[in-house]
Order: sequence, then C-alpha cells, then structure tokens
Amino acid sequence: MSKLFPTQEIGSLRKPSSLLSLVKKPGISDEEKAKTRNDAALLNIRTLEETGLDIIYDGEVRRVEMYEEPVRYIDGFDFAGRVRSWDNKYYNKARVTGPVKFKGNFHEYEFKFVRKNSKKEIKVPVTGAYTLADWSYNEHYKSKEELIIALARNVLRPLIKDLVKLGAKIVQIDEPAGTSHPSEMDIFKESINESVKGINTKIVVHACFSGNDYKVLAPQMSEIKAQQYTLEFANRDAWNLGTSEKTRKGFQVLKLFKEYGYKGEIGIGVTDVHVDEIESPQLVRDRILFAAKALGDPSKIYVNPDCGLRTRSRKVAFNKIKSLVQGAGLARQKFK
Repeated sequence: MSKLFPTQEIGSLRKPSSLLSLVKKPGISDEEKAKTRNDAALLNIRTLEETGLDIIYDGEVRRVEMYEEPVRYIDGFDFAGRVRSWDNKYYNKARVTGPVKFKGNFHEYEFKFVRKNSKKEIKVPVTGAYTLADWSYNEHYKSKEELIIALARNVLRPLIKDLVKLGAKIVQIDEPAGTSHPSEMDIFKESINESVKGINTKIVVHACFSGNDYKVLAPQMSEIKAQQYTLEFANRDAWNLGTSEKTRKGFQVLKLFKEYGYKGEIGIGVTDVHVDEIESPQLVRDRILFAAKALGDPSKIYVNPDCGLRTRSRKVAFNKIKSLVQGAGLARQKFK
C-alpha cells in the first residue's frame, strides 16, 4: 500500500446485543439466525469503512471466539469444558484425542461475504497453530512440538491455501500465546513457517499479551516467513504527549527489532484495548512518529489497536478506531 501509515483493525469487536439475544432465543429458525449474522457483519463492515480504516474485516462477528471457533471444525479435538483464561474470562478448552485434520474451510462463507460487501482492502484473521496447541490438552501426540507441527501442516496450511485460492491477499495469523514460553521460540518460528510453506500471499503475525515482552521475539523475526507483525505497544506506553525517549517507553523495543536486522513491516498498537479512555489523535500521532523514527523507515509502519476490541463496548471501540485514523492523518502531515 503506497499510503503512509495505513490503518487497520486487528480482528474482534463486541457482538451487537441484538445478535446475541436473537441467536439464543428459543424457536428461532436457522434462516433467521443466518440473516441476523449477515446483518451484524454488514453493520460492522459499514461502520469500520465509515471510520476511514484502510484495511478491515467484519469484527469476527460469526465466530464464538478465536480458539473455540476453529477447534469446532478440526478433527482430533474433543471439548473438555470451560476454563478461566484471565480476569473473569473463560473459554471452552479442548483435548487432542486423535490426529488433527482439516475438515474444510470454516471461514469460507465469512470471507466471501466480507469481500462481496466491502470496498476496502481485506485482512483475514486465523488462529495460529502454536496458540491452538498451547491452549489445548495434548492427549495424543508424543510432545507439544509434534502437535504444533501437525496443526501447522494439516490444518493451518490447507486453511490458508484455500483462503488464498478464494482471493485472500492478506492473512493474519493470530498468536496470543506466541511469546508465552521463551524457551519455545524456535518451535514458534517453525510453526509459522510450516503454516505458510508454499503459499504466495501477504502473511501478518499478530502476537499480544503473552506475559513476556517482545525481546524474545526480536531474534526470530527475520527468520519467520511473515511480511508484517502487528504487536501491542499502547498497553505498555505512557499517556502523555511527546516523542521523547522517556515519554514513549512502550515503543523502545522497536529499536531492538532494527538491531536484529528486521526489515519488514510493523503494525504498531496505538490504542489500549483494556481501558475505556479514548486516546487523543495527538497521542496517536506522537506514538506513530516515535515508532517511525525508532524503526528508521516510516514506510514500514502500519497503525492498529493493540489487539481485538471485543473487550470494550462498541461505542468505545469505534471511538478508539476513529481516533486512531485521525492520529494517523496528523502523523502523515509531518511528512508532507
């Protein structure tokens, strides 16, 4: 994309209350549920377009959540029950009881609907092999590494290949567990590379809130077959204006990426998805300008929230995105 500081969302938005209430209502037909999901997807697409984002999806409105949704459609998994992940959030954790196998493109209808109804560039988020393995009970494979590679080869690769065949030009591999275990960074690298082997499309790796900073990721970045990383920065950063070293503590690691020779794109998180306070466009601008200087190449900077915004109300989420877009516009003015 030729535009400086392109803006994008990361993936999830909170589902409209009308969708949640209707799909749970007894006696509702499958046709009515499908129409409601289509309407909700269209609402998200139109709203994201109106905010001025350059790259969008549909807020993952059809997905239960990022782990349970794909697991439902992969052979070899059996759900074990709900477990607490963080705060008071729970997810339906599964056991791996047999060989994992891709059963079909579970994002096909979703992708086709977005492509048909959006005028913007589209980025398809998919949950990565490492996170699927890390968040599951392994009762079949001899090791976690064996499970990760099986998921990469037998599930992620065919899924991404099929999306590309359908016309997907950007695929984002979501790996929130990516830096959770620093001793496993080699297998994390291998999992991404196996997932995209032989695939010709733009690959984005998204890693956030894993409990470790990105110092463990930096040495691997140039060896992973991804053209962009979208990462969390705002959650670690100060809220005061300015572009000094002290002010922008959340973005210091960008210098480390440069030192390790990473030359690809970075999607910088400029809005914190864990608070309701809306970052001002001026704060977003300053974060972008510091990041551009730290990385040494403004053309490599993309702008996004730290992560998906489903933990925030829809009003807060869209206001954060609007501020993000406005801040990117202010940053561009500095390069005219």
